[in-house]
Amino acid sequence: MKVAIIGAGPAGLVTCKTMLQASTELFPFDPVIFEQEGDLGGTFQYRSYENSQLVSSKQLTSFSDFRLPLEHSDHLSLDEYVSYLRAYARHFNLESRINYYHRVVRISRDLSNARGGHLVSYVKKNLDTGEWDAHPSVMHASHIALCTGLHVVPSVPFIPGIEHVTNKSPRKGIKGTVITPAAYHSSKYKKRSELRGRRVMILGTGETGMDLAYEAAKAGAEEAVLCTRAGFLSIPKALNDFEVFGMHFKSEHPVPIDSLITNLAETTYVHPWVAESHIRWFVSDFVLKRVLWFLTGTQAGCNQWVGELEPDRLGRAYVFLNKSHKALPYINRPYRSRPFWMDKIARYIDPPADMPPQTNFTVDLAPFPTSFDSDGRAVFPNLKRKDAVKMKDRVVKPDTVIFATGYTQNFSLFDPEGRYPSAGEADIRNIVKSGDETVAFIGFVRPGVGAIPPIAEMQTFFWVSLLKGEMKLPLSPPHYHLLVKETARIKYGVDHGAYMSTLARDIGAAPGLWELFREHGLHVLVCYCFGAAFTTFYRLVGPYRSAQAPNIVKTELWETITRRGLLGNLLMGVIPMIFYILVNILALAAELIWVATGRPFSRM
Repeated sequence: MKVAIIGAGPAGLVTCKTMLQASTELFPFDPVIFEQEGDLGGTFQYRSYENSQLVSSKQLTSFSDFRLPLEHSDHLSLDEYVSYLRAYARHFNLESRINYYHRVVRISRDLSNARGGHLVSYVKKNLDTGEWDAHPSVMHASHIALCTGLHVVPSVPFIPGIEHVTNKSPRKGIKGTVITPAAYHSSKYKKRSELRGRRVMILGTGETGMDLAYEAAKAGAEEAVLCTRAGFLSIPKALNDFEVFGMHFKSEHPVPIDSLITNLAETTYVHPWVAESHIRWFVSDFVLKRVLWFLTGTQAGCNQWVGELEPDRLGRAYVFLNKSHKALPYINRPYRSRPFWMDKIARYIDPPADMPPQTNFTVDLAPFPTSFDSDGRAVFPNLKRKDAVKMKDRVVKPDTVIFATGYTQNFSLFDPEGRYPSAGEADIRNIVKSGDETVAFIGFVRPGVGAIPPIAEMQTFFWVSLLKGEMKLPLSPPHYHLLVKETARIKYGVDHGAYMSTLARDIGAAPGLWELFREHGLHVLVCYCFGAAFTTFYRLVGPYRSAQAPNIVKTELWETITRRGLLGNLLMGVIPMIFYILVNILALAAELIWVATGRPFSRM
């Protein structure tokens, strides 16, 4: 059973490894990876830039049975993560399965084969000439795993008049440098020195846009303007220092934000009515806003004084959290206004290196420009947002425009006559389309808080179980999607914990509490209840049980709990856990009353 895997990023590697380990006499999976570049890593290798870091923690991002050393820092640079992927490929002997410089140009149905399958047409690159084959080779595959990812094809919106920026004559910069006007997508940006002395406009306030705003400030840019369509929700990737009633809470090793959501009664053992209502998300958003107001003076985000989202989108139930927090001191500078006495009660402490007297540089937040006039001046829309009011009459003439506007999905590899689905049409857990289970989309969802690589691992477990007929069907309704409008551009957002636990239940890998206690003891049970939705938890029992899992849970994952401290575990563990347990008990009682009155009820 030849499995063609497209892409040698983390999703492609974990798919290959899982397929190899799941291969049996009845299901002899034989995976092969097609990678058009000369090395593995995908986006993390070829669309990275200087000083870039993962915003998800090593505890969450690492694959379930190949962990980083305990002493390694929580957040990896992209270079470190690519090195981790190389080590993963070596450890599981995947290198011989990867075909570098092999570009897939077409996938079509194999109509000549009685068993069906697919024809994978690909071209190879001649390393001597740098040219690709003129005529493709063809391989038959019984299954296709598309692992090219969400971040491949740049999305560059058209802005009228952008040519008036790029067609300007070069000017002299600092120390005799020459500033040549430019406009490009963020995937082309590589190092901080590219921004030195420039008047930079960054379009987009996702994590890349925020990174570039910070890089511009640190590079010594002449001006930095960061443009946002509708705002953002900024929460740091790790909890930094703060003061409460004069007591300084300082952590040498800040706790990663993605390790703080507990399992019990929030992502596991959740009543169907509670899951469908999303009350867990709304309650946590309500509490978080009040805590943020108390600590930082604003509910818009963590110490975020401008760029707030509209009220109906402000919360983790609706958007991807922006965990690139470093630029906020520079963005907040013109807007932060809090009574002195409130700072005496509680305050968030910004890094001193990003505050006066070390620096007075400001990153100006602005709306997306509607156009550029003939002189290269940005024309901003007339909005009532405070950043728009401030920038309304400001003359902004950038010489460098960077589109940090994300990526678009492209499935042109598939033969249109084959009626292949797109990732958006994968109605079975966002992985495969009903009736076309031989084609899987691995890594095509994005968590609001979390990481795609561990999701890709769970998706591969799901796909293998589905192909082997090991799951009970039909599946329960999906209650893990982020809440977006029908008109939203991005609809592939999921809640990390809810999605992971749903897949685990589907494949029989979600551990029962008594089962955990009986097989692994109290230590593992407590860690599972208080821990986040780490993939390793779903390898303690079930079809993908790993002998390494108990030790990983007792050491690395246990540390994510102990590092919170007693107060942290009380506020972010015990109290919400008790509350959600009570909510689920009430839902169960309501269900029993409902059924007792003779009304139909289904958990599906």
